[in-house]
Amino acid sequence: MPPSPAPDVPPHGAPETFRHVLSHVPTRVVVVTGVGDDGTKAGMVIGSFTSISLNPQLVGFYPTHTSTSWPPIREAGRFVVNVLAQGQDDVARRFSRTGGDTFEGVEVAAAPHSGAPILRHGIVAWIDCELDREIELGDHFLVVGRVVDLDVVTSDDHPMVFSRGAYPVLGS
Repeated sequence: MPPSPAPDVPPHGAPETFRHVLSHVPTRVVVVTGVGDDGTKAGMVIGSFTSISLNPQLVGFYPTHTSTSWPPIREAGRFVVNVLAQGQDDVARRFSRTGGDTFEGVEVAAAPHSGAPILRHGIVAWIDCELDREIELGDHFLVVGRVVDLDVVTSDDHPMVFSRGAYPVLGS
């Protein structure tokens, strides 16, 4: 018999129950960036990034249908996944907000293949991708990217993770 639910857990089936339970599964924190057809940089924080395949090399993430940053990246057909380092809470918050220029004051370099922005500070790695496919799933899209280039910026920092509403510090 399973243990009784904690007193602060909403009833089964409620969206808040789903969020509460899944908040106990740590997720990677990345910033996906691209350049729209009009030359405007777009970026968004993603907590659902994953490796999909080694051969071919594929990665994936899940933007919401309501994302205003995803459409220009989709139209460009290429993007960079910037893997944030621990302690980059301010960068994660910056790229999770809507409206305004999220790149203001942020140093970037153009990725070798896509030209999408690579954050110059606060990342442990970057992954340059071509859009392979997009699949509609519920209130999100599954975006699959084919990796065309990638690099580790530093092995001295741990990657940033999100768990239970916070950015915990990983041990060494």
